[in-house]
Amino acid sequence: MQIYGDDKSGNCLKVKYVADHLGLSYTWVPIDIMRGESRTPEYLARFPAGQVPGVEFADGRCLAQSNAIIRHLARGSALLPEDPWTQAKIDEWLFWEQYSHEPTIAVCRFHMRYRGEPAETRDPRKVAGGEAALDLMERRLVAAEWFAGDGFTIADVALFAYTQFADEGGFSLDTRPAVRGWLTRCMQALGLPRAT
Repeated sequence: MQIYGDDKSGNCLKVKYVADHLGLSYTWVPIDIMRGESRTPEYLARFPAGQVPGVEFADGRCLAQSNAIIRHLARGSALLPEDPWTQAKIDEWLFWEQYSHEPTIAVCRFHMRYRGEPAETRDPRKVAGGEAALDLMERRLVAAEWFAGDGFTIADVALFAYTQFADEGGFSLDTRPAVRGWLTRCMQALGLPRAT
């Protein structure tokens, strides 16, 4: 399996985290989106939307969209429990992550980290949406250790990927202790070093 991605992208890191957590064998193919490497004819032949991440499996089949990829990779593992209700709750968070979390947290991060723009010039609607997303996460995590079911799942991986970089988008977790505790639990589950 080949994973095409940018290792600074939360969406790409989701796939890497799941593959590493499950001990799957893969080759990482770096794609620099800022240099247009996801828009080449060769890349578009595999992944017509021209986005990262993308995965090409040994049989030549290709799959894009980070949450679709991690859902496929996690099948049959504890990251995607068999219980239909738990899977539905996981999907609920995966869809919310792509609709309400990633378009705010990740976009503000892109504005500041990739484009080098100051926090004050972020889109106020994106800032408000990001704050609301983090507040919702805080409320959930006051009530439960994980987002879906009783353990660490791909719902947590999906939300961890960009939340860990919230500060790079100008968001503070100082008043969100439940989110900070959950980030630590996610890092432990993924075997990642704690941030200093």
